Amino acid sequence: MKTERALKCAAAVLLLSTAIRAADDLAVLQASASGVAPGKQLELWLKHEFYQRVDRRSAAFEQMLKSEAAGRKWQADRKAFFLQQLGGWPERTPLNAQVVGRLAGKGCRLEKILFESRPGHHVTANLYLPESAGPWPGVIVPCGHSHDGKAAVGSQQGGMLLARHGMAAMCYDPIGQGERYQMLDLGREHTTFDGAARVKVPHPNVHVLCTTEHTMMGIGSILLGTNIAQYRIWDGMRAIDYLQSRPDIRGDKIGCTGNSGGGTLTAYLMALDDRIVAAAPVCYLTTFRRLIDSNGAQDAEQNIFGQIDFGLDEADFCLMRAPRPTLICAGTRDATFDFRGTWEVFLEAKRFYSRLGRSECIEINAPDAPHGFTLQQREAAVRWMHRWLLGSDQLIREVESLPDSFTDAQLRAMGQGEWTQEQLYCSPRGQVMLMPGERSVFQINAGIVAALSVKRATVWRGLSAEARRELVRKTIGAGSPGAATPAKVETVATFERRGYAVRKLALTVDERLVLPALAFIPAKPRGPATLYLHGTSMAADAAPGGRIEQLVNQGHIVLAAELRGIGETETGHDKRDYGYGSFGRDNQEIFLAYLIGKSFVGMRVDDVLAWAQFLRSGALTGSAPTAIQLEAVGEAAIPALHAAALGNVEYAAVKLSRMITSWESVVSATESFDQAVNLVHGALQHYDLGDLVNLAGREKVRIEHPVDPMGKPLGPGE
Repeated sequence: MKTERALKCAAAVLLLSTAIRAADDLAVLQASASGVAPGKQLELWLKHEFYQRVDRRSAAFEQMLKSEAAGRKWQADRKAFFLQQLGGWPERTPLNAQVVGRLAGKGCRLEKILFESRPGHHVTANLYLPESAGPWPGVIVPCGHSHDGKAAVGSQQGGMLLARHGMAAMCYDPIGQGERYQMLDLGREHTTFDGAARVKVPHPNVHVLCTTEHTMMGIGSILLGTNIAQYRIWDGMRAIDYLQSRPDIRGDKIGCTGNSGGGTLTAYLMALDDRIVAAAPVCYLTTFRRLIDSNGAQDAEQNIFGQIDFGLDEADFCLMRAPRPTLICAGTRDATFDFRGTWEVFLEAKRFYSRLGRSECIEINAPDAPHGFTLQQREAAVRWMHRWLLGSDQLIREVESLPDSFTDAQLRAMGQGEWTQEQLYCSPRGQVMLMPGERSVFQINAGIVAALSVKRATVWRGLSAEARRELVRKTIGAGSPGAATPAKVETVATFERRGYAVRKLALTVDERLVLPALAFIPAKPRGPATLYLHGTSMAADAAPGGRIEQLVNQGHIVLAAELRGIGETETGHDKRDYGYGSFGRDNQEIFLAYLIGKSFVGMRVDDVLAWAQFLRSGALTGSAPTAIQLEAVGEAAIPALHAAALGNVEYAAVKLSRMITSWESVVSATESFDQAVNLVHGALQHYDLGDLVNLAGREKVRIEHPVDPMGKPLGPGE
């Protein structure tokens, strides 16, 4: 009997708790009529914005082809825009180049080169030279995203093949690869990368994947209004400077070829450096539409701020250099860069070159091959260089013929490196950051931000409060106060808790994007209303007894609202995990927004303002609140601070928790965690977060539990 009663009791408790959970379900959004889940809304909304801009560029391209003068203007406009978004070039300082070693190879020889692309910032390179007497044409070979950099088999084979056919080839390590990792772990030695089992490190002190390093360095560069691509391109330009300084190199016959990430660099360099006579980018060029629809936005250096909004697609890297000779190399089975997009790039470029009367100067090599600097691509690139740099069209063969059948792995492995990673070292200990006085990208950026701090403080002091607000609006891309339309908010459902009602709300940003909120309304409202923004979800502090209920019990109306990409509209659920030094699961959406000239901060500020205006309108109770307080936690804090500083809505008090206190700290940090969402391109040219606190009213703003760029609590006085 006791057992039966106990079972009945347990069943009753279970039924009661189930009923409470059903009544207290805080979810608001459901799939749209077309079946789009809340977590996919923002991604699809961004893609729609992206597609509109791509279509606009396509229409402009067709119009441009009608006139050679329009074509020349197209080239000049895009070149100027590209250079502006990169942040321009640093000063051309002495290279202080050294030949630090020599090796003898089969049919060629090699010199190990060390030079400074910036003071105290060394580039490591291998120069493959013919056995014949010079002078020879020179070809720079930027590396792809290989951890070994210049020691990768494809890079070695390509360099040797060029040298065996009468051309010097300079293969250099980009930052974050080979001997130029910028984030060394001096505390212990590694055999594999952190979080990447079985991937062998190129040096015991290296612990972060090269792609992770690239984007980590890109974080700070974005805040400065530059791009990490600037460092990578400048290294290549200085490599050309070095080649042209040598009497055994023909300075008027310079070529460039590289694969994958080296294909990106080749595309950038050939567009911006007129000294490159012949170019052969390998396994990179495709359309951004195909890229976004397949693998999504790539590493930081492969995304230029606002380029799609401006109308700069990948075909334009070819168009900008027209009619100089360009060979597009692509594998038809490339799983990284969609070949269908490559073909579209080629067709656009062919039409433009034809308009200029030089159709023979743009061609494509498209073997049935996967992604990689495969044997077929190396042969085609060397033949192209031979044609345009030596004036002789020869059939170039690395091997006599391909076997009748082979796997992709065998194809990639055909040929082998002549030397080991250690044999090709140019720096004394295999990493430039182990050299005395070496300056990392992080240190260089920290020096730039220090100079910017002084400059912007002078400008900021000379502006009125309203001029400062307008500068902030322009920087983040937020709408002006007069342009804002009343928020369209509807009630989805209502349920009761003890002493107050909970109303589920949905704000329509546009037909493709809806944001949820929970309004907690006490039986007898009194005192100020609170706009409560949590960086995880609107439900994070909404449980009985939590922070929100504490405010409600004081008589406050609390609007717990979500900003786009937070909570129910969080993106990145099906995206790859970047592991160490994570940039957030929504990193691809962040870079997609970046490509169309938007930041998550700017978009979310518009969301804060829409929710605040709705709360101020009194629509929840029929009468406007006497005052509004603003509370924000974590990821929502920086947008909330911006909204408070812009002054569209007057807040009685602003409380911000678990946020970084300055963007300068992010630039100076050698690593960060989940900071991509907090970035605004070029913000530190104009203001830092402390300036926003003053603009909002330091007496109103309270920052609690501040964190460092890794998200760890700051100690007293930090």
